[in-house]
Amino acid sequence: MTAEFTKLFKQMLEQGQEMARAFPGLESFKPVGFEKLFPTMSKDMMELWFGKTFNREGLDAKTRLLVTIAALTVLGAQAEPQLRLTIRHALAAGATEREIAEVIFQMSMFGGVPAMTKALEIAQGVFGEAEDNA
Repeated sequence: MTAEFTKLFKQMLEQGQEMARAFPGLESFKPVGFEKLFPTMSKDMMELWFGKTFNREGLDAKTRLLVTIAALTVLGAQAEPQLRLTIRHALAAGATEREIAEVIFQMSMFGGVPAMTKALEIAQGVFGEAEDNA
């Protein structure tokens, strides 16, 4: 980590803590509630925060989100709200349902079939929501 990156990261953490203090009750906020508060970020915002800020020449938002889906799947799809949210973001960033399903299928080799099955169930629910909203 460079000194510049460390400074940027520290500033971001401090800003996040300051924002948390500004919202009453945020200390006891549960991740499940986060989904309702902030359903998706725009592709441009994802690129700005994650694609361009941390690694200007690195992965685009879609690829980062697919990698995140893979990681959450391998963890056994325990983080259901986070997986649903990440799938929504991936769709918004241009990932197809097929790409998301393939990433999840691929993770069966690393996280096991039960983890893959749970992640696919979650993904199908998100896909259904997207169809209902279309």
